[in-house]
Amino acid sequence: MENNNNATQNNSIDLLRLWRLFKQHILSVIIWTVGLGIIGFALSEFVIQPKYSSSAQILVNQKKDRDPNALYNAQQADVQMINTYKDIITSPVILNDASDYLANPVKVVKKAQKAKYVVGADGVRRRVRAAKPAVTERDGQSYDYSAKELNKAVSVQTQQNSQVFTLTATAVTPDQSKAIANAVANSFKNKIPKIMNVNNVTIVSRATKGIKSFPNTKLFTLAGLVLGFIIALAIIITRDAMNTTVRDDDYLSNELGLTNLGTVTHFALSNSFSLNKDKDKGNRRNKRV
Repeated sequence: MENNNNATQNNSIDLLRLWRLFKQHILSVIIWTVGLGIIGFALSEFVIQPKYSSSAQILVNQKKDRDPNALYNAQQADVQMINTYKDIITSPVILNDASDYLANPVKVVKKAQKAKYVVGADGVRRRVRAAKPAVTERDGQSYDYSAKELNKAVSVQTQQNSQVFTLTATAVTPDQSKAIANAVANSFKNKIPKIMNVNNVTIVSRATKGIKSFPNTKLFTLAGLVLGFIIALAIIITRDAMNTTVRDDDYLSNELGLTNLGTVTHFALSNSFSLNKDKDKGNRRNKRV
């Protein structure tokens, strides 16, 4: 019981000592904390290259008329196929097509039309409508991304028991992340019917302008504040532990086991205090006479 009481008393004394050190060096703690917080904010805002993310949602299912039981089974089969779609969407077949589109982003405004012919009563085949080429237009800025780079920039997330999965693209600008996500989603929509014999692919939500995903300015600033506070306390505690100056009598008796024989009190002399040496010599001569 006595040992436990001594341990509790020592812990209380240590905490009290720590609190006194903290109050004594409060200015240093504030400087370190605020300083590293500002550094963390500056790094996240002006030094580290930001990254932006944009997402598109895709639905893949079989569009056929079935009875309710068969339809439920088909939906469960589509859910189980999501992992397969995740592998396909990051495969070279899809990413190469997306890379080509990003290099030359052109969309078809009006599809090409074949020439139309009719056979008259006389058996002669006549053209009644000339062929028309497809009408295309530029669909945004071009970007140079290889299939390997797209594989690193694209990720796919799924939700349990859902036929919808999310395609997320990360890039150095908001416009690039948007363009990558939409390009890969369009390539998947165009290619998957031939690859998997799927007849219903819908882009539920197209990608919009990307938002900043890294670095997190608030998190970096908070980390700087916490790190500054910890470093300040570590410096204060280390300097105090390395200080071998005897601060009180208890340290001599309790820690070193020495006996206190007395205390020499320090006193300060006033500025007006002085010794009159001439007067002392005169008094000595008078005593001799």
